[in-house]
Amino acid sequence: MISISSYVIVAAVLFGIGTLGVLISRNIIILFMSLELMLNAASLAIIAFSRELNVIDGHVFVFLILAVAAAEAAVGLAMVITLFRNKETLNIDRFNLMKW
Repeated sequence: MISISSYVIVAAVLFGIGTLGVLISRNIIILFMSLELMLNAASLAIIAFSRELNVIDGHVFVFLILAVAAAEAAVGLAMVITLFRNKETLNIDRFNLMKW
């Protein structure tokens, strides 16, 4: 059986990769993928602790996280499509819609 520390290490590495992707990337699709990776890393850690403690609350919470992540992905993709149609680029530096 795999120990909980292995799950936590994998979750920490995935979260670190996601954080690095958010901080470095200038492509909006890569940014959303990195955010999803961070959510999945948090879900993995929650499931690992929930399984270790033999409680179902963590599983329910991860199901809620997955539902919110699916909604976030749908809204994010709609925003990406709209921004690409208007600016014809996916580079974050080119989007200055909120500037005066």
